[in-house]
Amino acid sequence: MTIPSNLESGTSSLKLPLMEDFYTIQGEGYYQGSPAYFIRLGGCDVGCVWCDVKESWDASAHPEVEISTIVSRAKSSGAKIVVVTGGEPAMYELSELTSALKKEGLLTNIETSGAYPITGEWNWICFSPKKFKVPDPSVYEKADELKVIIYNKSDFDWAEEFASKVRADCELFLQPEWTKEKEMIPLIINYVKKRTKWRISLQVHKYMDIP
Repeated sequence: MTIPSNLESGTSSLKLPLMEDFYTIQGEGYYQGSPAYFIRLGGCDVGCVWCDVKESWDASAHPEVEISTIVSRAKSSGAKIVVVTGGEPAMYELSELTSALKKEGLLTNIETSGAYPITGEWNWICFSPKKFKVPDPSVYEKADELKVIIYNKSDFDWAEEFASKVRADCELFLQPEWTKEKEMIPLIINYVKKRTKWRISLQVHKYMDIP
């Protein structure tokens, strides 16, 4: 994966590599079913083998778009919630983006693997750790939502490991990996019935055939 030199983690820029942005329905986690404007940034070095947006990994494959343009499109959509995702959005300095979004009265949500320290001001932080790159410990206390993807049985123990690290008031979700959904859903149902601190997240946008 190639990151444009002016967009390396920890640097400030008025532009970000934008893979796509669109108004849709949040399909996963705590805000599932809510209308939201998605900003998908290019660039990721986590490398999940089951990632369904691998085309986002190479930041240089996506145009660098001015933050003012991104924010203007989000505002004009009529959305109240803006979700910044990727790729791995936290690899960029996002203070300018969140500041501009908040000035427009928009609620800022981020979806991150936690592989990098989080920058910017966020109304909601969804932390979805991946085994392919160790999360930065600074993310644990910031997370409002822990969303763990269940690909095999061993992922339940891994989910509990992170549940013990986040805040007591962090919302906990288990979500089946899409290609193994039929196999994993019965296991997740049984698990959540016995461990009621967890809730189930499904990718309902895929059922509705929307982005």
